[in-house]
Amino acid sequence: MNPTALLTAFCRHVETGDGAAFAALFAEDGVYHDVFYGAFQGRARIAAMLTDWFHRDARDFRWDMHQPVFNGTTLYARYVFSFTSRLAGAEGRRAMFEGVSIMTIRDGLIADYREVANPGPGLLDLGFPAERVAKILTREGAALKARPEAERHLPP
Repeated sequence: MNPTALLTAFCRHVETGDGAAFAALFAEDGVYHDVFYGAFQGRARIAAMLTDWFHRDARDFRWDMHQPVFNGTTLYARYVFSFTSRLAGAEGRRAMFEGVSIMTIRDGLIADYREVANPGPGLLDLGFPAERVAKILTREGAALKARPEAERHLPP
């Protein structure tokens, strides 16, 4: 598997909105965990996420991956992601996010995609009210606390 080719295809399919090609990068039972929309499992749901959520709510996507590291099963890459919003109240606003993509690779396909992102600057770019930002950050906090690796960090 060529990690750079996978990342390039991943980004371009998001930018063009090609849900079928994007989903084909994932294992049949693959999961895409999105910071804003939640988890989507299986190729049909992943394709729909791209076409029915991402491209419904935004346009002019740009996604660039930087400094990939691949150990044979896990692929990490730092990213910069941006779009122009179609959301009510934020139409035409350009938002930019940075983060790290974490992909579990199985048989050359993405079995699991998740990310650690800094949504704050992008949410401010969109002009989201404090309640909406709090809702997104609360969901992210709950997801972190539910993961096994967070167990010893929780209050007694």
